[in-house]
Amino acid sequence: MLKYLTKRSGIYLIMIFLTTSAGYFLAVSTLKPAVLEQEKIPRPTPEQVAASFRGLGLDPDATPWERYIGWLGGIITRWDWGRSPNGAFVNAEFADRVLVSTRLFIASIILTLIIGVALGVYSAARQYKYQDRVITSYSYLVHILPAPIAYFLVQLGAISVNETVGQRIFFVTGISTPGIEPGWPAFVDLVAHYAVPTFAMTIFGWAGYQIAQRQYLLDNVNADFVRTARAKGLTRNQAIRRHALRVSFIPVAQSIAFTIPAIFTGGFFAEAIFAWPGIGLWSIQSIGLQDVNVATATLAYGSVIFAIGAILADFATTLVDPRVRVQ
Repeated sequence: MLKYLTKRSGIYLIMIFLTTSAGYFLAVSTLKPAVLEQEKIPRPTPEQVAASFRGLGLDPDATPWERYIGWLGGIITRWDWGRSPNGAFVNAEFADRVLVSTRLFIASIILTLIIGVALGVYSAARQYKYQDRVITSYSYLVHILPAPIAYFLVQLGAISVNETVGQRIFFVTGISTPGIEPGWPAFVDLVAHYAVPTFAMTIFGWAGYQIAQRQYLLDNVNADFVRTARAKGLTRNQAIRRHALRVSFIPVAQSIAFTIPAIFTGGFFAEAIFAWPGIGLWSIQSIGLQDVNVATATLAYGSVIFAIGAILADFATTLVDPRVRVQ
């Protein structure tokens, strides 16, 4: 298994390098921060803009290849991902943004996976009963409900709770209260800010796993190997838990590779609605600000997260599918 995962990790490292390099060339060829600078009042001269950007490593007169070599050399020698047109260092802001996104999404990812798979198994074991109909109907409803609307509805619900109680229990925006005392007050404040977005992303995130796990499990419930297990004396639930569930979980485990990066880097809806300045929202803002280095850094981060998710999916597959270990 270790050899298998090591080989896959090497492939993903190559993928990260290629996608990041291609993304840089695309960004440096299409994003023109000098155009935005010349729209300021008072308007700087082109020479002033070029001199300013040259000092930031964003020389608009250099070729894409020259800028790429300088940018890549800074990463290899100093782990320096460059600077933004406003002079900010990408490394410093990147670390803060990643921490915000991690705090926002890590709990919802774990809860989404556990609850989604558990409800999928539960509904499949009770096929066509009212429990199955209620859970599956909810999952299909969530699939057609746009994420911004869903999160906004949760916000309204939290505001209604606050108004009913007569005091603020839940915070619907922001990551913390300015000037909060450290210790227990800071922890309570963190939970109050964390509860609403985590709840929203969880209840609207498990639907895909529930539907997939239910369908894959139902496809295997009447398989020959399950019938054989029941003929040997196992009950239906025992046969499902020991045999059908293990096989049906393989494609669900593989889908983790696509879910984790989608949540982390595509969660700009949640970050925008709940006012959490994370990596997803930053990546969208970088396009409007014509920020080449930030756009490339967030692309590289998305590729790394995809690789991590894919490795976790491969690891989960090796646990439930012995054929992978043999290969």
